[in-house]
Amino acid sequence: MRQLCVCVSVLLALATLAVARSKAGPEQKCKSGPVDLMFIIDSSRSVRPHEFETMRKFMIDIIHTLDVEANATRVGVVQYSSQVQNEFSLKTHGKLQGMVKGINEIIPLAQGTMTGLAIKYVMNHAFTAAEGDRPKVPNVAVIVTDGRPQDRVAEVAAEARDKGIEIYAVGVARADMTSLRAMASPPFEDHVFLVESFDLIYQFGLQFQDKLCGMDLCLESDHGCEHLCESSPGSFHCLCLPGYTLNEDGKTCKAIDLCAEGKHDCEQICILSPGAFTCGCNTGYTLNNDKKTCTMINLCAEGKHDCEQICITSLGTFTCNCKTGYTLNDDKITCTMIDLCAEGKHECEQICIASPGAFTCDCNAGFKLNNDKNTCTNLDLCNTVEHGCEHQCISTPGSYYCICPEGQLLAENGKGCRTCRSANIDLVLLIDGSKSVRPQNFELVKQFVNQVVDSLDVSAHGTRVGLVQYSSHVRTEFALKMYEKADDIKKAVMNVEYMEKGTMTGLALKHMVENSFSEAEGARKNIPRVGLVFTDGRSQDDITEWAKKAKEAGITMYAVGVGKAVEDELREIVSEPLDKHFFYTTDFTFINQIAENFKLNVCAEESQREIEVKDPCACESLVEFQQATMSTLEQLKTKLVGMTARLEDMENQLLSRK
Repeated sequence: MRQLCVCVSVLLALATLAVARSKAGPEQKCKSGPVDLMFIIDSSRSVRPHEFETMRKFMIDIIHTLDVEANATRVGVVQYSSQVQNEFSLKTHGKLQGMVKGINEIIPLAQGTMTGLAIKYVMNHAFTAAEGDRPKVPNVAVIVTDGRPQDRVAEVAAEARDKGIEIYAVGVARADMTSLRAMASPPFEDHVFLVESFDLIYQFGLQFQDKLCGMDLCLESDHGCEHLCESSPGSFHCLCLPGYTLNEDGKTCKAIDLCAEGKHDCEQICILSPGAFTCGCNTGYTLNNDKKTCTMINLCAEGKHDCEQICITSLGTFTCNCKTGYTLNDDKITCTMIDLCAEGKHECEQICIASPGAFTCDCNAGFKLNNDKNTCTNLDLCNTVEHGCEHQCISTPGSYYCICPEGQLLAENGKGCRTCRSANIDLVLLIDGSKSVRPQNFELVKQFVNQVVDSLDVSAHGTRVGLVQYSSHVRTEFALKMYEKADDIKKAVMNVEYMEKGTMTGLALKHMVENSFSEAEGARKNIPRVGLVFTDGRSQDDITEWAKKAKEAGITMYAVGVGKAVEDELREIVSEPLDKHFFYTTDFTFINQIAENFKLNVCAEESQREIEVKDPCACESLVEFQQATMSTLEQLKTKLVGMTARLEDMENQLLSRK
């Protein structure tokens, strides 16, 4: 009898509310129950002043329809643009008049559109007990925006909805529908609203009032339904998804398991899905067209295996094996070639060439394979050809070169020697240690420096050498006065550590003029001063001022550029004539030729200027390079043909063994 009275009371309340809503005017109050409501208002620069006033009126109109009290509906307002500003929280105003006053005092921020930031603020701060949020009271957020968010909203909106916040997304004019749907709670037809102008926003107010004031017990109560809740006037009942059945408690659901109940006709495996089933087969069998029975498959014959080489079939399964010269790996699937070279099971002196279960020997460049097909002999060209070196011939594998005694230079023909004693100078080298040079190329740069040192008569009263490395800053590696012997200089050069940073060439030139050629660092009066700048890229600072001051100070300037070095910068650095003081190559491996050119220019006075520096782009140089390249390619071709023939012989031997 008591339950009947409750139902009658609910029905009477619904009827009374329906009559009241049909007769009430704009001042009708919503009596559905307590709600914590937050307005999230877009005040970006795209919202014009009169549009913001329309939005202000829109909020005031909505709260006039609500039962606003501390124990009924509470309202808070947040505005956002590039930042979030809390205008008043849920606990600030207990009366309608205070809220209206607070809304009228809002000053728009007029910046960007960080909607995701605003949702996160409301989720983490506005809907908290400290700000007036009440437990077991619905949390509702109304977002009003006229543009596309400048940050990510989908993830933070999903997190807010997971925390129980019901989100309404109201878009005006330029708003993006995709973003609105990403923010709003489902179903979208109830929570997403898009109007053409702020003047039409009142239409959402009417819809929102109807939604908020409806007595939907599924939405407004803790119904406890596991799957679905279906409302009815003054009541509700629980439903289950297809394939599930409602338990006796009337709220939870359980899956209908046709496999467990034996309500299937699968021959081997029954695969459960709620309220239905499908059939499957054991490993090594395939499901027939009737989708019930199974047939054993030959996994090897049908290619349904993952053996890399050989598949051996057995009932419903398979095993793997490998071809001759290979061994099966631990995974029992893949094969690895038996590499006698890697296992050290060979007698090759230099190079072992592996083939499955076998090997052949070869030699490094400059060596030839002996008749035993295992050992190698060096092709010592110094002893086998007319090398023509005036002093000493140094043999290298497949080649040779001439060297001269200390204090003498190799002549232009690469065989004779000449003395360069007139180059009594103070030489400072500025080398680029920027990260674009890379460590292996920096070693080539140091070899270049030592080639230059080899061409000079280094002594306390002869030539002095100083070294400066630069990148984002400048570091004196050793001053002019530090070393008096070429060997000491070369050892110090090889110990230089690579900086690996920027390219401040102008700063390096300044350091050279102000410090490197000072008497304190060993520069001498009435001795020619020579500076050499080595770089592989564009300077990150201005070089004009200090390039000019260097030459004004009487320093003869050289420049060496590699790769991406800027020719205009280098020409600005060097002394006249430019063609005698400027060098360039596209690759670090060719800088040894530049070192030779540099020493020829230093010795130009002694050679009475008869020695001409070769331009690496000149026709004769290109012809020499082409001839050397063609010769190397021909040697590689001959070697490749020999290797191919040996591989064919090995293959024939293997086939004959089978």
